[in-house]
Amino acid sequence: GLRVLEALAASGLRSVRFAREVPGLGAIVASDCSPRAAALMARNVALNGVGDLVTPRLADARMLMYQSKAEREPFDVIDLDPYGSPAPFLDAAVQAVSEGGLLCVTCTDMAVMAGNSAETCYSKYGAVSLKGKFCHEMALRIILHSLDLRANCYQRFVVPLLSVSADFYVRVFVRVFTGQAKVKASASKQALVFHCVGCGSHHLQRLGRATSHGSGRDPTSPSSRFKYSVATGPPVGPTCEFCHQRHQVGGPVWAEALHDPAFVEGVLAALERSPRRFSTEPRLRGMLSVIAEELSDVPLYYTLDGLSSTIRSNTPSLLQLRSALLHAGFRVSLSHACRNAVKTDAPPAALWDIMRCWAKLHPVKRERLQDSSPAARILAVEP
Repeated sequence: GLRVLEALAASGLRSVRFAREVPGLGAIVASDCSPRAAALMARNVALNGVGDLVTPRLADARMLMYQSKAEREPFDVIDLDPYGSPAPFLDAAVQAVSEGGLLCVTCTDMAVMAGNSAETCYSKYGAVSLKGKFCHEMALRIILHSLDLRANCYQRFVVPLLSVSADFYVRVFVRVFTGQAKVKASASKQALVFHCVGCGSHHLQRLGRATSHGSGRDPTSPSSRFKYSVATGPPVGPTCEFCHQRHQVGGPVWAEALHDPAFVEGVLAALERSPRRFSTEPRLRGMLSVIAEELSDVPLYYTLDGLSSTIRSNTPSLLQLRSALLHAGFRVSLSHACRNAVKTDAPPAALWDIMRCWAKLHPVKRERLQDSSPAARILAVEP
């Protein structure tokens, strides 16, 4: 059976649920560094009759994981759900998880990851956060970048299964594999983010470039042979081409897919097979359905209110903007991370052209706009 570690278990509730609800588990270790928490865990384990599966431990989670690595007894599943940042535990976790094992990581320090303290974000995750409309998805990409970066130190890499932004936290589920050749692809999976402070346009700059010399386009495919080199850039000039404001630079962030479509479909199918098993099933089904339809190759998003407030117009409906983008030949989807977000492969130039057309149908009072404002400079150009 699978070996599971709940590294920051507190009362041990999650470990008890694992034991009672998940079949096929061989052993569960519930660890906490608080003596009071460890005593509470032991009591809860006894009360729920799962002592044959769950072992409470009073230990520093990092030392416990390093020890499992040293003794060559890795965990198949490691769950990190701290109050705050998981950063101090990531190095140990990427080493202590088994080959192809599952890491479940939660971050609740959203103020740091959403741009309120960029320097703190860098010190914890090795990435600079930005205060943009896309901050919740960027937080997911920051923790994925941090996990992959730490795994790379040990010739390992991560493959995301599911990445969720909900309420006041983000949570990612990734598998960890070993492979020196495939680790070389990691630089091309990360990107810097150039974000205009005036109009909110954003561009990504990959840190590396992977050129295919095989029959496949996927760097992890056995039939693919890739040459890796340094990327060229930057993708923007000194100032924004649309509103002439400056750019902020954030990242690096994970620039590949956030989810594994087959895994997401499997979870949805499991919900179909067990209706009413969870009280939160409607929310689970709704979120996973949106995730399943997200554009996997388009990092970050724009928001309806962000686009319309930039040009000082009223806000188009999601259907109207989606229809305009599809009519122009671009792909478009929603984002689970933000209710009024639009993910699209349309470049910023095309988006602003659509918004200029919207402003012609719903006139903006241009006499109230300052000549140097982003709205005035964007609307001064004919669509």
